[in-house]
Amino acid sequence: MRVMAQLAMVMNLDKCIGCHTCSVTCKQAWTNRPGVEYVWFNNVETRPGQGYPRRYEDQERWRGGWRLNRRGRLTLTAGGRLRKLLTIFSNPVMPTIDDYYEPWTYDYDTLITAPVGEDFPVARPKSLLSGKPMAIEWSANWDDDLGGAPELGHLDPMVAQVRERTSEQVLMEYEKSFMMYLPRICEHCLNPSCVASCPSGAMYKRSEDGIVLVDQDRCRGWRMCVTGCPYKKVYFNHRTGKAEKCTFCYPRVEVGLPTVCSETCVGRLRYIGLVLYDADRVTAAASVPDETDLYAAQLDLMLDPHDPEVIAGARREGISDDWIEAAQRSPIHALAKTYRVALPLHPEYRTMPMVWYVPPLSPVSEALRDTGFDGEDVDNLFGAIETLRIPVAYLASLFSAGDTTVVDGVLRRLAAMRSYMRRVTLGEELDEGIAAAVGMTGDQLVELYRLLAIAKYEDRYVIPSAYAEQGHQLEELACSLDVDGGPGMYGSGPFGEASGRPVPVSVETFHALRQRQTSSGFADPESRAAKVNLLNWDGRGTPPGMFPPAAEPSEPPGPAGGSPEASSDAPSGEEQR
Repeated sequence: MRVMAQLAMVMNLDKCIGCHTCSVTCKQAWTNRPGVEYVWFNNVETRPGQGYPRRYEDQERWRGGWRLNRRGRLTLTAGGRLRKLLTIFSNPVMPTIDDYYEPWTYDYDTLITAPVGEDFPVARPKSLLSGKPMAIEWSANWDDDLGGAPELGHLDPMVAQVRERTSEQVLMEYEKSFMMYLPRICEHCLNPSCVASCPSGAMYKRSEDGIVLVDQDRCRGWRMCVTGCPYKKVYFNHRTGKAEKCTFCYPRVEVGLPTVCSETCVGRLRYIGLVLYDADRVTAAASVPDETDLYAAQLDLMLDPHDPEVIAGARREGISDDWIEAAQRSPIHALAKTYRVALPLHPEYRTMPMVWYVPPLSPVSEALRDTGFDGEDVDNLFGAIETLRIPVAYLASLFSAGDTTVVDGVLRRLAAMRSYMRRVTLGEELDEGIAAAVGMTGDQLVELYRLLAIAKYEDRYVIPSAYAEQGHQLEELACSLDVDGGPGMYGSGPFGEASGRPVPVSVETFHALRQRQTSSGFADPESRAAKVNLLNWDGRGTPPGMFPPAAEPSEPPGPAGGSPEASSDAPSGEEQR
């Protein structure tokens, strides 16, 4: 058993209101530079819908993730080294800009400077790529709030899968009544296919916390990682020629702060915590023959942080006691492993994703309420879950590789929590049979309610900070997949570069962010550790170097066009001679 730590996230979809605040703040922090106008490390999709990029879940077309070959071994769906070598200069399996969208701005100059006339001037859209006028036909949020409409729902790849198991009539009734929001970031998988797809070894998984990053110095822009990622969360910067992706805001989490998307989430639906897992069993868990067993296999990888044997194994691997304590208090382990209400997104891709989702129960209870029944009564809720099979089937296509029993069990536990807590709130006699019906106790339902509904900041974000004395080691530790037999981690091959240790980045970010976020006053501009950027600026003052300096007023010229200082100090003619 090789114990390793992994930062993970859970999103409670019952709380997402589709406001896109997480997307906007992430965009401002990470992708507001030239070349990444179309890039959204965090986006919120309306489901049913096509997603972003368009129909990214259609792996028959995009060939992302892993599959089992004839010998039962994991292999990249897009092909191994030989196929990559043959297609390295022309990769045919990759989304085009049309599958994302062509970024645009508006011709504001014409709008502002147009002369007075009978017609109102307009600001026509123009491409940020070519600078030419364009017609807007698609964008990242094009399906926003419209995914449940019959006109658009059939374009969802998951709806196509559900259609194969149901009749068209039932499906259309489902599309008319059901809609949900699905926020997405990089999954920071335990078995990342993007890392295995990278020919230059630029993508790596940090061994200290499992965050998947791109070494910009090593990246050669082959874009095989874009093909390899089944979630299409790796993007190409056409200005720099490098791949970019979600970094899990590692400069923030290194000092114990949550990601930008979590910090600014209006619905408070995101949870961040540490989980311990057995790295020696990742490949075996991802190789189980039946796709419906992948969820259970991934749960088995997550170790009990209270187990003395696990604690001893973690210490042997250099995991500190405060990290072990953080894993014991982790909301991720509680929601995913203890209460089992959080599910991974598309486990059938065999990447072992570490961003989990609590499926929404609101549409079920709202449907009951609209029909005049008590939407919080446990018998009504259980009956609705059993009869509304299409929503369960759709959720199963997202979170359990089509296994409806898994999603059914999660929804039942959530329904039992609602019904039990209503009795607690109203002071009615508690019915332990509600908890027993879902294999839980009343105390467990109360604790689940506290975590999902009223958890405080420190309960939602249990993030162990890096040691200051270990700051020089950040980014310099080996990739957690760099072991014998690890997927994609091989030495020099036909591409001429090894997947060795990444080039270290400056530790200045670590110290600067810690000083900036923990001080009560303004940062000292003279201190080297006080340098700030958009990630750690708290909005107070204008730190030197962050904004362009104000233009100084020009001074009147002195004699012969020179400045007064120059003319007064200039030697006279006698002195010159």
